[in-house]
Amino acid sequence: MAAAEGGIIGDGRTGANLALLAGALGVALAWLATSRTGRRFRSVDPRTAGTAAMVMGAAGTVLAVLHLATADGGPGTGNGLVGAVVAVPLGLAAVVLGRRVLTRSAARTTPPGA
Repeated sequence: MAAAEGGIIGDGRTGANLALLAGALGVALAWLATSRTGRRFRSVDPRTAGTAAMVMGAAGTVLAVLHLATADGGPGTGNGLVGAVVAVPLGLAAVVLGRRVLTRSAARTTPPGA
C-alpha cells in the first residue's frame, strides 16, 4: 500500500487536500473582493484580497503539481491523484480571479487622464 507509507507532507490524500484548500481559499478571497458582500466589510481591501488570492492560488497549483509528480499509482488508489487534478484548475482560477481583482481596483483608484 503506497498510500499508507506516507511522504513528505503525510499520507497520499493530505497533499491533494492541502492543494484543494489553498485553491478554494484563493477563489473565496477573490470572490469576496469582487462581490458586493466584500464591500460591507470594512476590513476587506480589494488589493490585499486580490494579492492574497493570487498567492493562495499559486501555492495551491504548485502543491498540486508537486503532488501529481510524486504520486504513486493512478486514480482510485488512495493517493489523492484525483484531488490534485482538481486542485490545478482551482488554483489557476484563483490566480486569474485575483489578477482581475487587482486590475479592477487599479482602474478605480487611477484618476482620469493619468
